[in-house]
Amino acid sequence: MKESIDVMVEGGKASAGPPLGPALGPLGIKIDKVIAAINEKTKSYDGMAVPVKVIVDTSTKAFEIEVGNPPVSALIKKEIGIEKGSGAAREETAGDLSMEGAIKIAGMKRDDMLAKDTKAGVKEVLGVCVSMGITVEGKKAKDVQTEIASGAHDDKFR
Repeated sequence: MKESIDVMVEGGKASAGPPLGPALGPLGIKIDKVIAAINEKTKSYDGMAVPVKVIVDTSTKAFEIEVGNPPVSALIKKEIGIEKGSGAAREETAGDLSMEGAIKIAGMKRDDMLAKDTKAGVKEVLGVCVSMGITVEGKKAKDVQTEIASGAHDDKFR
C-alpha cells in the first residue's frame, strides 16, 4: 500500500522536525534519507517555499519524491529580491516587478494555472501582486491588469 504526504518546505532546507518528521515517523522509513533526497531535489529553490509530495510504499519502505512549483508569491519575491509582501497592500508598496518578470513567472507557472494563454496568466500573476502590494513598472498592478485587458501590452504576448 502507498501513502502520500504533502508538505511545504523551504528549498534545500527540509529537516526532520515538523511537518515532515511526525508525518514520516509512523511509516517506518529512514527519515534522514528522505530529508536528504528532498533537500537535493529542492536546492535550486533556495529561500522559497516549495510544495513536496512524499509517496511511501509501506510494504517495501521505498519512497519517491515529487517537487511542485513554488507559489506565485514566492516567485515574485525571488524575482524582485524581497523577503515578504506588504502587510498593508493598499497603503504600502513592497516592491516593483517588471512586465518581463510577470511574463516569466506566468510561463513558469503555466501548467499550474487556469489561464488559457500567457496574457491571462500574466493577469493572474498581477492579481497576486495586488494582494502583496507590488507595483508593476511603477504602476498599481490593478491598473496594469486593466491596460492588459484593453490590449495596451499585446505586443509583449506574441
